[in-house]
Amino acid sequence: MLLTGTFVRNLDEKQRFSVPRSIRQSLGDSSGSVFYLAPGTDGSLALYPEASFSAIAEQMAQASATGPDVRAFSRLFFAQARRLEVDRQGRLRVPAELAALASLGKEIVMIGVRDHLELWDHSRWEDYLSQEQLRYDEIADRAFDDPTSRTPSHEQAGDHKTVTPLRPR
Repeated sequence: MLLTGTFVRNLDEKQRFSVPRSIRQSLGDSSGSVFYLAPGTDGSLALYPEASFSAIAEQMAQASATGPDVRAFSRLFFAQARRLEVDRQGRLRVPAELAALASLGKEIVMIGVRDHLELWDHSRWEDYLSQEQLRYDEIADRAFDDPTSRTPSHEQAGDHKTVTPLRPR
């Protein structure tokens, strides 16, 4: 399943928002679909379909449990993750502690990011987008850069780039 798109939503007084019909349909069910909401990055919340969340749990199970970053991430991520079910009206409720973590206001933005969705406060997303969109080409070059394909002449010419590996979500 590939999740894409940008959707502006409003949180109601009970911290609920409607899941876009296209997302619900791609999951094969308009009600009863299960999601997991967890801390995301850059001030967002990550909303995973059940299969994607299970894949993350499997990936973490394969990582070294003795590594301090693995332990810390597992604690922070899984302790704050919440299982959510889509209600009959196609809505999800954001738990108060997660809404506070991401500083969600009344208007939120839901974006598709491959295997999951992210929830952002609308103004925070606009700020992020205005900053990062200006660097789109640079970011794309680095994201798709393959350091193993470089020849030694690149490094000798001073054309060596530091590449930050993409983190699994």
